Amino acid sequence: MSAERSTSRADRAYRAGTSSRSGMPGPETPVYVISVAAQLAGMHAQTLRQYDRLGIVTPSRTSGGGRRYSYRDIEMLREVQRLSQEEGVSLAGISRIMELESQVDALRSRVAELQEQLEYASGARVFAAGPDGQIVALRPGERARRRAPGTSLVVWRPQR
Repeated sequence: MSAERSTSRADRAYRAGTSSRSGMPGPETPVYVISVAAQLAGMHAQTLRQYDRLGIVTPSRTSGGGRRYSYRDIEMLREVQRLSQEEGVSLAGISRIMELESQVDALRSRVAELQEQLEYASGARVFAAGPDGQIVALRPGERARRRAPGTSLVVWRPQR
C-alpha cells in the first residue's frame, strides 16, 4: 500500500512538471521564492520585482499571489544582468531582446514541427495509372512498371 502511495505521489509530481520520476524539479517548474531566486541570480529581490513589473522576466504566481521562479527564469535573470552590466544594454533594449529570443524559439519549434510533418508526408504513397489502366500505388519518384517483354501487343504492318 505504501509503495502504491509513494508511486502515485511520484507520478503526480512527475505530471506537475518534474524532470524525472526521481522528484527533481525540471527547468520549467516554478519552485524558487523571490529571495532564493534573487540569491541564485546574484541580484537584490527588489530588482526581480522591477523586472517583473517591466515584463522582462515574469515568474509564475501561487494562488496567494506570491512569485515562484523556475530555473529557466533564473537563467534569464542572469542573462539580463549580463546584458545590462557587460554589454550596457538598457532595460527597454533587454526587453526587446528577450521578446525577439522568445519569437525565435517559437519559430524554431514550428520549423521542427513542419520538418517532422514533411518527413512523415514524404513517406506517403503516390498513385498512378499503370500500363493496363489500373491504379497503382507508388513511392515518390518511382515510375509505374511497364509490361514484361513478350506480353505487349505489337501491330505489324508490312512495308510497301
